[in-house]
Amino acid sequence: MKEKENEACGFVPRADGWDEIISPLTALAAGQLVMMQIGFLGLGVGLGAGAAAALLFASVTSGTLLSIPLFYLAPLPIMIAALGWSHWSALIAAVLASGAIALFFGSTFFYAFLAGAGLPAWWLGYLTMLARPAEHRGNDAMPAALDWYPPGRLVVWAAVLGALIVLSAFPYFGSDAATFRATMHDTLAQMLRINTGDVGATTAGRLRNPSRLIDFLVIAIPPAAAVLATITNVVNLWLAGRVVKFSGRLTRPWPAIAEMTFPRLTAVALAISVVLSFIDGLVGIAAGVVAASLLMAYGVLGFAVLHSITIGIKSRAFLLAGVFAAVIVFGWPVLVLCLLGLIDIAFDLRTRAARRRGPPARL
Repeated sequence: MKEKENEACGFVPRADGWDEIISPLTALAAGQLVMMQIGFLGLGVGLGAGAAAALLFASVTSGTLLSIPLFYLAPLPIMIAALGWSHWSALIAAVLASGAIALFFGSTFFYAFLAGAGLPAWWLGYLTMLARPAEHRGNDAMPAALDWYPPGRLVVWAAVLGALIVLSAFPYFGSDAATFRATMHDTLAQMLRINTGDVGATTAGRLRNPSRLIDFLVIAIPPAAAVLATITNVVNLWLAGRVVKFSGRLTRPWPAIAEMTFPRLTAVALAISVVLSFIDGLVGIAAGVVAASLLMAYGVLGFAVLHSITIGIKSRAFLLAGVFAAVIVFGWPVLVLCLLGLIDIAFDLRTRAARRRGPPARL
């Protein structure tokens, strides 16, 4: 009775079933078909996307202000290749871009691109186009219908990859917390050109206590980097989807973002990582990175909840635009969205709002 009531209201949260082993349309079976169909076009797309990704990533070496947004758009060409052609084209792009960067800039940039942009972009594109035959629910599903990989899981994967990107850099700074903090402190001091023993002429150097600023950055940068990596993954995937959809090559339907849900274990993983983040040592630092990336994922879920519960409000567009602008300008309002996403997990706000609205009007 409850499921029928929810369905009548227009919102039916269902288990997506992707916790089980994916079959029968898996990436392996689909990949075998793609290898026969990729041809010269898919190869050319991979080469072009790889060149574009390498140029975007390498633009940061110019040191200009414009190079910063271009740097964060480096995964975009790879994702476009995955969504518009195949994940094999995306893999070609990732490998080619990594090789080009290694050739011109050395092993450090090669590892940074491969772990921070190439492989995450390929994997997210691969998952986005993953599908299987839909389960029959009476007349609800046509025999040829496909069940596409859920958008909520894509956001969770974006957060997981964001955390892994940051964690993969940990060995560079040290294998224990003391070495990690000391190395990061020295690196930041060198980057900011601060000599804590002899205050220099730079703006940062003229601070009353520059060492305190660096100590704060040592604590704040790892979780902040995880949040930024998560946002980069989500935004690039959304942009890639829009570009490919506009070109007419997107084969999967555009997902209903307002109905996005997360796997149940995501909240458990967030709770565990938050608890572990209070442990002193490298484990606590790593747990803080995971907690920050997952919390950002719940911020994205909060946007979806806000889109859903504001349906029917006359000033909905103004409200959503205002919230989005506040997040972009101030940053901290995203914490309210994170809380909204967590509250929806506990109290199912979207179903409650759908019940209050009642069933959609029939023309």
